[in-house]
Amino acid sequence: MDRVKSSMQQVPNAIPKVIRRTGGANSLELEKENFERGQAVSINKAINTQEVAVKEKHARTCILGTHHEKGAHTFWAAVNRLPLSSNAVLCWKFCHVFHKLLRDGHPNVIKDSMRNKADLTDMSRMWGHLSEGYGKLCSIYLKLLITKMEFHIKNPRFPGNLQMSNRQLDEAGENDVNNFFQLTVEMFDYLECELNLFLGVFSSLDMSRSVSVTAAGQCRLAPLIQVILDCSHLYDYTVKLLFKLHSCLPADTLQGHRDRFQEQFKKLKSLFYRSSNLQYFKRLIQIPQLPENPPNFLRASALSEHISPVVVIPAESSSPESEHMVETEDLVDTDIPVLPAAVETKFDDLFGTSAATDPFNFNSQNGMRKDDKDRLIEQLTREIQALKEELESFRLESGRLCQALRGRVSELEAELAEQSHLRMQAVGESEFLKAELDDLRRVKEDTEKEQRSLTEIERKAQANEQRYTKLKEKYTELVQSHADLLRKNAEVTRQMTVARAAQDEVEAVRKEMQEKVKAAQEAADRQEKEQLEQLQELQTELVSSRAELGVLKTTMTSSQQSSEALSTQLSTLESEKAELVETLSKREAELTSMGEDLEQAQSSLAIERESGVKTAEALQNQLNEKESREQALENQLVAARWASLLGAVEEAERIVRDSLVQIDDPTHISCTSSAEYLASRCQASLDCMDRLQSTREAFLADNTGVSELMRAVTQFGHLVGDAIVQGSATSHMVPVEQADELSESVKACGSEALALLGLLKEQESLATADDSTLRKALEGILAAAEKLRPRGLELQQGELGDLVEQEMAATSAAVESAAARIEEMLNKSRAVDTGIKMEVNERILASCTDLMQAIKGLVLSSKDLQRDIVESGRGAASMKEFYAKNSRWTEGLISASKAVGWGATVMVDAADMVVQGKGKFEELMVCSHEIAASTAQLVAASKVKADKDSTNLHRLQQASRGVTQATAAVVASTKSGKSQIEDKDTMDFSSMTLTQIKRQEMDSQVLVLELETRLQRERERLGELRKKHYELAGVAEGWGEEEEGTG
Repeated sequence: MDRVKSSMQQVPNAIPKVIRRTGGANSLELEKENFERGQAVSINKAINTQEVAVKEKHARTCILGTHHEKGAHTFWAAVNRLPLSSNAVLCWKFCHVFHKLLRDGHPNVIKDSMRNKADLTDMSRMWGHLSEGYGKLCSIYLKLLITKMEFHIKNPRFPGNLQMSNRQLDEAGENDVNNFFQLTVEMFDYLECELNLFLGVFSSLDMSRSVSVTAAGQCRLAPLIQVILDCSHLYDYTVKLLFKLHSCLPADTLQGHRDRFQEQFKKLKSLFYRSSNLQYFKRLIQIPQLPENPPNFLRASALSEHISPVVVIPAESSSPESEHMVETEDLVDTDIPVLPAAVETKFDDLFGTSAATDPFNFNSQNGMRKDDKDRLIEQLTREIQALKEELESFRLESGRLCQALRGRVSELEAELAEQSHLRMQAVGESEFLKAELDDLRRVKEDTEKEQRSLTEIERKAQANEQRYTKLKEKYTELVQSHADLLRKNAEVTRQMTVARAAQDEVEAVRKEMQEKVKAAQEAADRQEKEQLEQLQELQTELVSSRAELGVLKTTMTSSQQSSEALSTQLSTLESEKAELVETLSKREAELTSMGEDLEQAQSSLAIERESGVKTAEALQNQLNEKESREQALENQLVAARWASLLGAVEEAERIVRDSLVQIDDPTHISCTSSAEYLASRCQASLDCMDRLQSTREAFLADNTGVSELMRAVTQFGHLVGDAIVQGSATSHMVPVEQADELSESVKACGSEALALLGLLKEQESLATADDSTLRKALEGILAAAEKLRPRGLELQQGELGDLVEQEMAATSAAVESAAARIEEMLNKSRAVDTGIKMEVNERILASCTDLMQAIKGLVLSSKDLQRDIVESGRGAASMKEFYAKNSRWTEGLISASKAVGWGATVMVDAADMVVQGKGKFEELMVCSHEIAASTAQLVAASKVKADKDSTNLHRLQQASRGVTQATAAVVASTKSGKSQIEDKDTMDFSSMTLTQIKRQEMDSQVLVLELETRLQRERERLGELRKKHYELAGVAEGWGEEEEGTG
């Protein structure tokens, strides 16, 4: 009684008591109210929070209620008031009752319950967040119930208890193999949910103890009876459907069905065996045992050997409800004690029951009155009867208390077992946490070490960053100084031009002044000479006059004697003397004036000489200053020119080094280039080397031509760096051996370029720098690029016809060789391999052989169709002229034939690796798809000029369809072999703790992110490869030329 009251108190919103209506109430309404009240009471008694199994009579009442109202409206109205989301035990018992209703209730229960599907899904998701206990079991059970409802809604022919005859099973599939195929898949999903619940319940119990005899263990095990009933039918129907499918479809198509059935067969057999050993199930249900080995669906006669498993449920007397337990309903009314029949019989045996023989019964004595003694006897009899009744009530109460105490002892034992189990789990968790703590400590130490190393790396990175910043600043300063030097160079050049103009002007002024000084000196000399001549003449005249005067004096002395005779002469002489004196005075005055003029001329000449000397000295000083300044400017100009040249050489070195670093960068591997572009870059580099040589010689002859040399050095660095990068990019598009050779040549070219630039940086080695080794390296790269150029670009139009025949013959030979290799591999596999591996290899190689035969037929049909096209379209021209006239079509045939032959060879190599166990099945499937695409290209190229009514065209189309079917067969056999050989590990997380599951979940998320990133990167790389393949194919077949021609 206490437990019933406590359970009713724990369940809020219980069905309220129905107030009885007045006497005028309708009987139907009263019956409905009584039915609803009875159903509510049974549902609340069946679904409660006590961790005991659901009683059969309450569940049977609920089932009868659905048949009474032909639906489940009352059930869901009562269930919706229960707090299923807050109590896991309550939800678990609801799932058990609901499962019984779906199986044994009215058929409309499934339809009425679909309205609550969304609520059940949300509840399953909510309970799924718990990793243990009833929460996890409730999540699994709700998913099973949702799957069961969806299955029966989708397949309404199946009843809720899944009991059907073979005829009804055939009618459910409507004799359609597609319906049977889909029905088998749905049954697999249904059975998978049943097995998940089975495994979940067993993993939540401690099977090392007798948990099946405890109330808590029986609460968890009770729903498995419904699961066993469902699984037996699902297993039987799945076997029958698989035999039916194998009689209609090939075995390869049903390989996945067989694998999934074998996996579920192992689980179901193990679970049936474990369940049959539990004491709880032995007295409730007889569990069938499955055969040792699963049925062999590849042998049709094995169906007769199949025995349908039958689950036997014994009579209800063996159910737990039939045990001797005191029902709580019988203990409700204790006001009126009831005397058991055994006590009454015992009293009658002692005192007698017949009125005629009872010595104390004096009522039969007619006419006699009762005296005091009789009343005393009756009073004592009543007291004895009351005491007996009280004693019996005490016995009943003690029996009830003993039974309650036994139940309590059982509960306490179950709780003790559960606590022991929890203690063991706690000990295991403690040990695991200790190990995890040790791991965390080691991880912490490793993290600290990594942190220290990271700090060191950051410090180094910071130092490198500072060094990089300083280098960048230094580089910026060098660039700025380079620009300043260039500006200074221009300024110095302008100043030199001005200085040269000034020097020329000074030179002209100096020559003019020298001429003027020379002219003035000559004039002064000439004037002085004239004055000296005049002075000499005057002195001569003076001497002659004095001589004449002396003669005259002597004459006068001699003539004094003849004064008289000579008086006239004397007077004449005196007059002449006066005239001579006057003339002499005039002459002296003229001589004096001329002397003054001479002195003035000499003084002016001396002044002019002094000023001329001073002017000449000043001009000479200015000229010397100009010359020294010009020499300094010339030195600065030479230094600036060399610094500019050195900066250009260093810039070229940096460009070449950057190119060498770039080709070693892992991200550069996605860059590609064509051989034609590489050849053009190498040729441009060689031309630039010729220009560099000529400008270097010009600079050595006259260092004024530094600008041309700087431009040549800069262009040289850019072209050689571009050639290095394009060479490395081209090596990504060629075979490995040629790629390695080209990469080594590119690196050698970079080393030689750096060596040459190093020689150009020194003034002493500038004239002796040798560029022959670098030229040889560039010529080697150019020769390699010429070898890598597509051969179709060098073909003449006259060679296309022969090339078509050669390529078609080569394709046929490649296909025949591939078929022979496949036959040889098949023989080797039969001699070496056995079992499933030999079967898979034979199937794959047989499909590859069929594909080779189909390709061979396609090539022959293509040859016949091309022969018809040439015969019908060439007219009077020859076959080669026809091919040359239709060069685009011819090149398409050549490209398609090459692709088919190459695909056949690659597929044979992939098949060989798969047979040897070294390759991947995916490579074989990709090769098959590539062959299908290549044959489609060959068909399209062959029929583009064909007549639509041509017989050979129809043969070619049939051969193309054969190749497509053979390719599909190769892919199907490869997938089948892959699924047959590869082992599938069952993901069992039942023994893992929450921490381990969380760690595995994080690792899985990390792996998923890495794989998604890698997948995205590979997709981008595939897109770039296809784009580059399209470009190279366009270059090889001349698409660009055709577009230019049409444009």
